[in-house]
Amino acid sequence: MSEVRRFPLRLHPAALGDAENRWTLRRWFTVGATVVGVLSLIAVGLGTWAVVRIGEARDLLFDQVSPVVTAAQTVNAALVDQETGLRGFTLSPEPVFLEPYTTGVRAERDAAAALRAVDGLPAQQEYLDALDRTEQLAQRWRAEFAEPAIAAALTGQPGPDQAAGRVLFDQVRDAGADLSAAVDESRRTARGQLDGAIAFVAIVGIAITVMAALFVLLASLGLRNVILRPLRRLAASTREVVDGDVGTEVRGSGPREIVALGADVEAMRAHIQREVDQLHDANARLDEQTRDLARSNRDLEQFAYVASHDLQEPLRKVSSFCQLLQRRYGGQLDDRADQYIAFAVDGAQRMQTLINDLLAFSRVGRTTSGFEPVDLGAVARTAAGQLAAALEDTEGEIVVPEDLPTVPGDPGLLQALLFNLFGNGLKFHRADVAPVVRLSATRVDDEWELAVSDNGIGIEPEFTDKIFVIFQRLHGRDVYGGTGIGLALAKKIVEFHGGRIWVDHGTIDEPGTTFRLTLPTVQPAASTPLVKEPV
Repeated sequence: MSEVRRFPLRLHPAALGDAENRWTLRRWFTVGATVVGVLSLIAVGLGTWAVVRIGEARDLLFDQVSPVVTAAQTVNAALVDQETGLRGFTLSPEPVFLEPYTTGVRAERDAAAALRAVDGLPAQQEYLDALDRTEQLAQRWRAEFAEPAIAAALTGQPGPDQAAGRVLFDQVRDAGADLSAAVDESRRTARGQLDGAIAFVAIVGIAITVMAALFVLLASLGLRNVILRPLRRLAASTREVVDGDVGTEVRGSGPREIVALGADVEAMRAHIQREVDQLHDANARLDEQTRDLARSNRDLEQFAYVASHDLQEPLRKVSSFCQLLQRRYGGQLDDRADQYIAFAVDGAQRMQTLINDLLAFSRVGRTTSGFEPVDLGAVARTAAGQLAAALEDTEGEIVVPEDLPTVPGDPGLLQALLFNLFGNGLKFHRADVAPVVRLSATRVDDEWELAVSDNGIGIEPEFTDKIFVIFQRLHGRDVYGGTGIGLALAKKIVEFHGGRIWVDHGTIDEPGTTFRLTLPTVQPAASTPLVKEPV
């Protein structure tokens, strides 16, 4: 089959469309990140402003207004203490009864000073005016009633009119109530500012939450419409191509990268379609070659049939009559006639052996009924038993271990393989040493490596590849018999079982040859039986 051409991927301008005018994913993500950043800055700014407002309102209420309220209460309490101390002293002019009066005067002055020291309060002018009026009325009450009453009590003289004093103090009390009312107004105003700041924080939080939810919604819609939906369309078109519909055109949409990706996939689809078209053409040629091979196999089967029946029949007749001629007229003719008859008998026998070996070589892979578990120990012992005559003639030995593995294969072929390797080791032995052939097996990854070693004459390294070629001989027929097919048959059997065979050469100290071959531990994929030869 001819080699399939390879086409480079090129993006067709039509596949790209208006990709250059589309936004890239980087631009989409940049815009999204910018929007997120702006919204985050706005949220941080609003949150900071809300927190600052709460802090200012809290400081106003607790750090400024609260002390003013306390000072106003102190002013009213000091005025009451003054009136109480004055009444007690006028009843019993003891210095101890006058102490609340003098303490109240000092407390009133300190609290008034504290009220005037605060600045920037809401409704501040109202309570300052109320404070001024309260102090003026208090000063008038002390000047017109309290001080004269104290002086009269000290001298024992009658004091000023009590009714007039009560009227003056009631005016002071009313002014103090106005002061408290003005201060309460400042407190309510500050409290309102704090409540407003808290409400503003709540509004800002709700606004940020709504803004975040809206952004997430818009981002989800944008992600689905801009990225996910085009990717789903591209994936659906690609799956149609993967499922076998190579003619489906693939187009990308959305951002520029997805459009470019669609163009790449479309270019790859077009490339695959060209490959498929070429494969269809190649398969058509392969089908034609397969039909030719089938015809060749049928011709080979016919040849095998002819070789096994039609050719051997006249060959057997030639061989039989030559042997009869040799037995009946042997010694009655001259020596040259006897030599000619011997040549004819030997040629006929060698021709018959050669035809049988060729038939055995052609049957490898065609006559097997399928692989099955094969006990290599049993097969090796059977093969060694078939060489009993050769063992007796050479006084040799075949060593077969007890722990040989079981492998998938054809029992007859594996027996023929070991028979040829064992016979090869016995045939090419040295004259001064009895031949010893040893079989061993070693597990190497997923294969069994078998070794058939002998102590024979060995093989020169330059002939390593030649010995596995059919009809190739390294020695004359008069030195070592045989047709030159044995090792070629062994190689074909090993390769049919999915393995390989090679030669390890001996050394000066340990001469001989070691044939190594591998057999898979599991049945190879190409081990299905071929056409069975007709009988």
